Amino acid sequence: MRRVIVIAYDGVRLLDVAGPLEAFNAVPLEGAYRTTVVSPAGGDVVTHTGTALATVAATAIDPEGIDTLIVPGAVDLGICLEDEPLRDLVRTLAAASRRVASVCAGAFVLAAAGLLDGHRAATHWRVAGELAARFPAVEVDGDAIHLRSGTIYSSAGVSAGIDLSLALIEEDHGPALSRAVAQDLVVFMQRPGGQAQFSARLLAPVTDHAPLRELLDTIADDPAADHRLPALCERSGFSERHLTRIFRRELQTTPGRYVEAVRVEAARALLEGSELGLDAVADRSGLGSAETLRRVFVRELGIPPGTYRRRFATAGAGST
Repeated sequence: MRRVIVIAYDGVRLLDVAGPLEAFNAVPLEGAYRTTVVSPAGGDVVTHTGTALATVAATAIDPEGIDTLIVPGAVDLGICLEDEPLRDLVRTLAAASRRVASVCAGAFVLAAAGLLDGHRAATHWRVAGELAARFPAVEVDGDAIHLRSGTIYSSAGVSAGIDLSLALIEEDHGPALSRAVAQDLVVFMQRPGGQAQFSARLLAPVTDHAPLRELLDTIADDPAADHRLPALCERSGFSERHLTRIFRRELQTTPGRYVEAVRVEAARALLEGSELGLDAVADRSGLGSAETLRRVFVRELGIPPGTYRRRFATAGAGST
């Protein structure tokens, strides 16, 4: 029997805890795993939803022989970064564990405890930049659903804890058992694509450069127009070298990459909100052809446009 310890604390994200617990306890093999929810002080902890979870005090468990330690995250990153008893508990239990895994912002707890230095780590796309800025010794991957670096495992936001748990179950018992758990939970055994397909819409860049703001507005207003570098230069009055320099300084990208990002966002909106064919979506978004649309979506989002439409066009229940 493999011992799985899931750490909980006040403010923890409920699904970060519940997802892995459900996955490991759904394994159709008697005695495969024994899960325990542990907190520094024991007793009830209150999750960010207000739900109380019963936990076992860290002092009441035998730290030897832990197979898997799972560290969930919190909506409030301050908890992950500043809770000293939590960090101490993670360090102690990690030292006795065969492998350590984080869910979502749990990567911040591992990083604050010094366990991610020199490792690659995944976390929620929304906070990946902050993790990288706070902990430069960590190689942060803001797109991976989950990944492994040595004996350290990490995953993206919230429900990705289930994806990671399925991968750990497959590692222990093979794909057939992991597939059975996925079928029981009605989830992907291996979710296609990365986090980019779920991320927020392209945010309007913040820049005080008035001529650049005007140029960006023209791109957003008509993504399908001619936005090649010579056309942008003619509109702005800048030379190609100077305009490229402004884009890099103000937006940390190139004119070409920015235009393509706007066109991808336009295509996403059309796929979600219209029944246009792929050729029409490509034409109206400025990506040109259905083949270019497919190629760009696979490269940037990890899935083809048809799959994206099926996944995101509606959240409604099917009719009967």
